[in-house]
Amino acid sequence: MSSETRSRRLAALIALPLVFTAACGGEKQEAEIASANPPSAASPSASSAAPRAEGKSAFYDAQLAYTQCMRKEGLKDWPDPLLSGYADWPKIEVIQEEEERKDSQTKLGDAMQACKEPMQKAMQLEPEKDQQKVYESLLAHAQCMRANGVSKFTNPAMLNGIAQPGGDPSPADPQLSTNSPAYKQAETACRDKLIEQAQGMQ
Repeated sequence: MSSETRSRRLAALIALPLVFTAACGGEKQEAEIASANPPSAASPSASSAAPRAEGKSAFYDAQLAYTQCMRKEGLKDWPDPLLSGYADWPKIEVIQEEEERKDSQTKLGDAMQACKEPMQKAMQLEPEKDQQKVYESLLAHAQCMRANGVSKFTNPAMLNGIAQPGGDPSPADPQLSTNSPAYKQAETACRDKLIEQAQGMQ
C-alpha cells in the first residue's frame, strides 16, 4: 500500500462502514471509514459551542463528539459532520493531504487512536445503509474514474448483500497513485457520483 493511500485510509477512521483492522488495504479500497464535514473557516471552538440544531440525529451528535475530540488532539480544522451525520470527504482529504505534506501521519494516527471511543459510538449509531444504492453509486464512480483516464480502477462488488468498494486492482502491489495529477483530476470530476453513504469508500 502506498504512503498516500495509508494516510487517506488512516484519516478516515470515523463512522461510515468502518473496518478498523483493514487500514492497509488498497487505493481507496479496503479500509472504509468514517468522517465528518467541512472544516469551517470559523474557529473550531465557535462551531463546537454552537447549540444543537433541532432535528439532528444521534448519529450526527456522535460524529460531532468525534470531531471535537480530533480538534482537542491538535487537528484544529477537523470538520463538523454534515446534517445527515455523514462526511464531507473533500474537506477531510484536504486535511489528510496537508498532514501528508508535513509528514505528520503519526500525529494523525495518534489523534484517531485517542478518539477511538467516540468514533466507535458513532459507528454504532450509523443508520442502516441501502446497500444496493451504495453499490450503484460506487459503480458509477468507478466507471467515471475509468472514463476520466484511470483505466485500472476496478468495479465494486456485492458480497453477502454488502457493497464492497472498487479501486486499485492490486492492493498488495498498488498500481494506482492517488497523488498523481491525473488521478486527482479524475477524482474531482467523479466526486458527485458518490452518495453520502458511499463517500470515502473508494
